[in-house]
Amino acid sequence: MVGVFFLGKKIRGFAFYDCCFVLFYFGHFLCTRCWGKMENSENSDPVKTLRVLELFSGIGGMRMALERTGRAFEIVSAIDVNPIANSVYTHNFGEKAARNGNILSLTAKTISKLAIDTVLMSPPCQPFTRNGKFNDIHDRRSDPFLHICELLHEIPTVEFILMENVKGFEGSQACALYKARLKEAGFEYQEYVLSPHQFGIPNTRHRYYCLAKRKGKGFKRKADGIIVTHPSNDGGTVPLLTIGDIVDPSENDEKYLLKEAALRKHLPIMDVCTPESNNSMCFTKAYTHYAEGTGSVFTPHSKEEFDKVYHSASIATDEPEKLALLRSLHVRYFTPQEVAKLMSFPKNFNFPETVTDKQRYRVLGNSINVHVVSYLLEELQ
Repeated sequence: MVGVFFLGKKIRGFAFYDCCFVLFYFGHFLCTRCWGKMENSENSDPVKTLRVLELFSGIGGMRMALERTGRAFEIVSAIDVNPIANSVYTHNFGEKAARNGNILSLTAKTISKLAIDTVLMSPPCQPFTRNGKFNDIHDRRSDPFLHICELLHEIPTVEFILMENVKGFEGSQACALYKARLKEAGFEYQEYVLSPHQFGIPNTRHRYYCLAKRKGKGFKRKADGIIVTHPSNDGGTVPLLTIGDIVDPSENDEKYLLKEAALRKHLPIMDVCTPESNNSMCFTKAYTHYAEGTGSVFTPHSKEEFDKVYHSASIATDEPEKLALLRSLHVRYFTPQEVAKLMSFPKNFNFPETVTDKQRYRVLGNSINVHVVSYLLEELQ
């Protein structure tokens, strides 16, 4: 800033040079303020509001994960074909938050008109599981996902994609096709196989994740072209929780207790959690319908107490005595709300009263772990 000084006459009792000094400093003050604003304007990078397309939206797990990141976003459209899942979604997020829709009807033109920059999706996993006979791309349930793959090169507004599926998807034909289409459309990607128990959450649920960004955007975490199987050390973990931190100690609804037949026949093959347990099995949509491999059960007794009583029951020769001992263990299923907590759903999440427990377990089994996905969505920061 240049200042000009004049020495000499007084004008109406006020020294001219005094006036010039005042003008000099006032001008310097204004210029400094303006220059500071210009610098701040140049250096500041206002965070834009994400415009999100949520495909296979289910009960809103992806949306809840995005909320945890603190990023400003707008779900422009959330689409799922399951009316029960949509009823849970709208119950939690508003009447028009999700819609029943066929993803096969989406066109690149439609998506482009919505000015979407972020896509979150969790396509059906059944084609890539034993129950689905590993039919992969030949399973009709894969068609909506394959349709999206073919649209990728026609939606240039999209900058970020997160896709989740079952562990094992990474070896499928569908995965190979997806990654090929990402490259053709100008994306780079990172792959993960992670489970919530790696973050301190007492539940095992390994899932495959693929993050995609436009080439040149770069990733916060380096993967070096391999599938990442452990979270990095830059955050994401929580203080180690136990099952006792998750369950409701006041829960005494008898409908969740194992019935006599299950106690006699299935308890030996079930994974039983105690309050001090620091892990539980993956909860599937068949929880409570099948005994083995669909999720853990809970006893309020310590492991030592449980083992002692169970041993006594196993050697008892009197059937009524055996049954009485097994009943005294108070083994029960986790409630839907407890399963939601194990999947890191927020406290305010709940179900409409019209949705049955069986339906609640099914939609939870098809959902995602909110904490793990929110960790991955830090790439949006």
